[in-house]
Amino acid sequence: MWQIMLIVSIVFLLLETFVPAMFFLNLAFAALVSAILAVFIFNWEIIVLAFVILSFLALYFLRPFLIGKRDKSKETGIQEKYIGKVVKVIQKVDKYSGAITIYDERWEARALNDDVYEVGQEVRIVKNESLIMYVEKVQS
Repeated sequence: MWQIMLIVSIVFLLLETFVPAMFFLNLAFAALVSAILAVFIFNWEIIVLAFVILSFLALYFLRPFLIGKRDKSKETGIQEKYIGKVVKVIQKVDKYSGAITIYDERWEARALNDDVYEVGQEVRIVKNESLIMYVEKVQS
């Protein structure tokens, strides 16, 4: 029985590599622990029950820890490098289109509200979503 549970654990690990959702990793952990239990316990019903219980416990306790509350700005560095900086408009910025330049880079930009910013005007970057910077008027 322990060989079967070890194979199940490896299959779940492989699934996690193809579908990185931190879901199958919990099942792989539960199957690995069940494989270790199967070395000492020979009743397959107890091993399956242990696998089910450990799977639920891992999903409830371990998955939130593995996923965590990741702050994307720490991963990308956008927060400290761009947000809050005053930049120049290089293409008229409104709610639907526009461009700014910062650090000799061109970024797509959008106005947070209905304001329109003309070429050469200075604006402040307020937030970032993917490849778009959202800007507002610089407060004097």
